[in-house]
Amino acid sequence: MPIVKSAYKPPFYFKNGFISTVYAGLVRRVHLNQERERITLPDGDFMDLDWSYSEKKTNKLIVLLHGLEGNGQRPYMTGPAKLFNKNGVDAVCVNFRGCSGEDNLKFKSYHSGATEDLEAVIEYAITVKGYSEIYLKGISLGANMILKYLGEKRKVPNEIKVAVTVSVPCYLLGSAKALLTFKNRLYHDRFLKPLLARISVKQKKFPDQLSQQELDSIRTLLDFDDVYTAKAHGFEDALDYYAKCSSLQFLPNIKVPTLIINALNDSFLSAECYPVKEAKNNAMLFLEMPEHGGHSGLIDKKNVYYNERRALEFVKENT
Repeated sequence: MPIVKSAYKPPFYFKNGFISTVYAGLVRRVHLNQERERITLPDGDFMDLDWSYSEKKTNKLIVLLHGLEGNGQRPYMTGPAKLFNKNGVDAVCVNFRGCSGEDNLKFKSYHSGATEDLEAVIEYAITVKGYSEIYLKGISLGANMILKYLGEKRKVPNEIKVAVTVSVPCYLLGSAKALLTFKNRLYHDRFLKPLLARISVKQKKFPDQLSQQELDSIRTLLDFDDVYTAKAHGFEDALDYYAKCSSLQFLPNIKVPTLIINALNDSFLSAECYPVKEAKNNAMLFLEMPEHGGHSGLIDKKNVYYNERRALEFVKENT
């Protein structure tokens, strides 16, 4: 499809990518009543799902996926959940393995390409919960997972009608390198600290799979993916993980109406993360590139962010 012209016009002080990213991540608050449910995954592990509901009974559901070290209570999750609830759609905020406040059971946890876990959630929503119209929305890591899921050689359930992805690092190596630059050092360190805390717990539980020496060798996110992510999830190394899990290669195969919103001043994204050619060659792929917004920081009026409003619009336009 032709590239979508963005209508996003932020307040003047949020035109700065750093300010909008930090404000969205650290300042924003959204109150939402949620009900937690634990599901058992095919390998015996678990994930926790946080549900919120429309006032009236509905067969419609939006599945929301968070970013690196996020969870189901982050405002970028509860914000769209609340908006969709007000518009007659139930919402489930997915906590990836180990992200709900309790360590998961296995040595492995979650990563950008773990589409088998998304598949399990969708199957549960259809077969157990009975939803017949499902929308997908993801931020950052979760957005990459959605695009990979939709473009892999699997039969996507007919119940999935629309997908919206925001701040997508669809070329993982490019984003990994971007996060290593000086301008992103604060973000990099903020991500790395909780990841190290998480695998410190893993190391104590699984000392035969991860040594203290290996843990101590981690200095960067790339090191983390080399030492833990690749090893725990069956990849040769970090570069193999990035190559196999980047959603960019799967975009031509997407057959569900899908919107990608990547701000041009998102410092986490490399040039390859703006897939203009792929969007122009796939009638189901819509690429919107606002000039401003930073990473997941498309701040708008009344505490409803632009990407959330656009997600609702896109769903209505395509269902």
